[in-house]
Formats: sequence, C-alpha cells, structure tokens
Amino acid sequence: MSVVTLRVNGATYEVDIDESTPLLYVLRNDLGLQGPRFGCGLAQCGACTVIVDRVAMRSCVIPASQVRGEITTLEGLSNDGQLDPLQQAWIDEQVPQCGYCQNGQIMTAKALLDRNPNPSDAEIREGMEGALCRCMTYYRIQKAIKRVARGATAAAHGGDGDAESSAVSVTVAAIAGEATE
Repeated sequence: MSVVTLRVNGATYEVDIDESTPLLYVLRNDLGLQGPRFGCGLAQCGACTVIVDRVAMRSCVIPASQVRGEITTLEGLSNDGQLDPLQQAWIDEQVPQCGYCQNGQIMTAKALLDRNPNPSDAEIREGMEGALCRCMTYYRIQKAIKRVARGATAAAHGGDGDAESSAVSVTVAAIAGEATE
C-alpha cells in the first residue's frame, strides 16, 4: 500500500491504495464519484472515461498511482450547479436511453470539443470511436456535439447559439454525474 495524491475536479485527495489499483476503483470506491462506470474492464467500451489534462482516458486500465495531472470526471463538468453546454445539449437532443454509457459518451465528446471546437461529421465519428452505446443513440450523440459546436461558433460571432429547446423526460442528475446505482 502507498499514499497516492490525485487532483480530481479541482480538489486534491490523498488515498492509501495498492499501486496497481485502477483509477476507476479509486474514483468510485474511495472518492464516491459515480460518473465513471465499470463496463468492460478492458478499455474497449468507454463507460469509464475520464479526462486527464484534456485527454480522454479509460480509467479501468490505468493504475491510479501512475496518473499525473488534473483528472476531470463527469461530476467536474458542471459549475456551481450549472450544467456544461455539452450536458445541456445531451438533454436538449434527448440522447440518453438506458444511460449506462453516458459518462463515456459525454467525456469523450468533451475531450473532442476541447481539441476541435467545430468538428465535421467525420471528425465526430472518428473522435467518438470506441465509446460504445448499446442503445444505438449515435445520431443523437452527433447532433448534441454539433449543437455545442454551433453554439461555440455563434458565440464567437456575437450570437447566442442555438436557442431551440425541447422538453425531455431524462434524469438530469444522471447527465450531471449524480447517478446512483
């Protein structure tokens, strides 16, 4: 066992763990963060995705002891109860169905948009590769990403982005990373 210092969502934590413990287990079990989920344990589905220094990473296969830099989880995207534009777009486009993959989808999309604020359809498909959704909501995911990109583009040109809003019957808490098992 060794004490490992992690910076997660702007806060610093010290955890006493075995050096081989996956980051996912530390985030969920030691820090109580419910956004990242266990899906496959092989870094192939994306449910466990977190962002480390602006790069999407699969937390199920990364030992927490090897992580350097700022870790952002789904919970870290919202600011003072205000959803990140990407989380809001997920609601507006009614992306979730079962919701299990949403952490991986949103975190992968966030890293994509941080790298490329106005991706083409092909760039979205390529950037989201490996974030699996069994409910097949890929077109809604792409639409939500484009909504954020349009908003960023409109804001850069003095507009207010896409003002369209739709009523949704999804649990906002799940999209904000406050999901419970």
